Amino acid sequence: MKVLLIGSGGREHALAWKIAQSPWLTTLYAAPGNPGIADHAELVPISGDDDEAILAFCRGHDIEFVVVGPEAPLVAGLADRLRAEGFAVFGPSAAAAQLEGSKGFTKDLCARYNIPTGAYQRFNNAPKAKAYVRAQGAPIVIKADGLAAGKGVTVAMTLDEAFAAIDDCFEGAFGEAGAEVVVEAFLDGEEASFFCLCDGKTLLPLATAQDHKRVGDGDTGPNTGGMGAYSPAPVMTPELVERTMKEIIEPTMRGMADMGTPFSGVFFAGLMITQKGPELIEYNVRFGDPECQVLMMRLGSDLLALLHATATGTLDRVSAEWRNETALTVVLASKGYPGAYEKNTPIRSLPDATDKAKVFHAGTALKDHQLVATGGRVLNATALGSNVAEAQATAYQLVEQVEWDNGFCRRDIGWRAIGRD
Repeated sequence: MKVLLIGSGGREHALAWKIAQSPWLTTLYAAPGNPGIADHAELVPISGDDDEAILAFCRGHDIEFVVVGPEAPLVAGLADRLRAEGFAVFGPSAAAAQLEGSKGFTKDLCARYNIPTGAYQRFNNAPKAKAYVRAQGAPIVIKADGLAAGKGVTVAMTLDEAFAAIDDCFEGAFGEAGAEVVVEAFLDGEEASFFCLCDGKTLLPLATAQDHKRVGDGDTGPNTGGMGAYSPAPVMTPELVERTMKEIIEPTMRGMADMGTPFSGVFFAGLMITQKGPELIEYNVRFGDPECQVLMMRLGSDLLALLHATATGTLDRVSAEWRNETALTVVLASKGYPGAYEKNTPIRSLPDATDKAKVFHAGTALKDHQLVATGGRVLNATALGSNVAEAQATAYQLVEQVEWDNGFCRRDIGWRAIGRD
């Protein structure tokens, strides 16, 4: 099978690495890819938002299957364009991708189908949003409705923080994403991520993970796209997984079909485990980043077969096997992230990969034969271990072998799980 992978980040490097192991694969292309992905795929200099160039490439290279990594092309309708031309695609339609593309859409779906989530209101102007916040009090959560690259959410511990977040949205800090604001109740508990494939009528649960959103040790500082993750998440007991499927994922699949927007792709449910049980914080419609990196390290099955079954409505014919080990990834970011940071800083050396340890490229490029850091989140040091502590130790050994002066990382990835032991 000839496969085209869309994207250029750490998630796509992990997907490329796993897809490349499939006996089904003849050729893997990646658009635009990155230097790490180049080890597993032929890079194509096409941007993920250039629909016409992607379609032309697929036609010209007899592509049989397209895997869309990032959320923005899905929300913009790339999967629809490809399907209309007869290509099999992993990823939801634009209508179904609203689950991530509009926080308000998802909250309305939860209300309609009785899916547990925090109470909320939607606003299109600041005065009304602020009046609601005053009435509710803090802590409270302010979300830009649209896609904001993981940065449009503020967990406001004071009214002033909430008002500032509302002003940011309506004054254009997140562009069009902030034209509408969702204000929702603060949920107290422990966060976890749950992943499940869906072909519109069948669900295949994958695995759990826990991300570390804040930039600093001990979950301090501003929110980021994610500074590290591990899988499985001990907080997600088998009973909680069963409840998540029954109370959140299954009603979502039925609801989406009922609304005429059947979902095909991966549900990435961001959960808060409260005293009442699992409650939905948000949906993403693609694999998480950096959660994908730990999922791929643990997956024992053929990823390409699973993704293709999802895309072709044959998910009832496959199953997913998982390694019993824990996987943990540490994000190395450019100093200054999530604020301003210097670009094109040289990465002099990276450690060699082993069966149980690998560095995935997230924001890198080759400039004059020199590997450089081009993004905020740049590398993912990822390792397997018999438990969280062992995976953590191996991942940080990888970090120590990276020669990059402008990098930094959190030093406590996995702390909640280790605290449980």
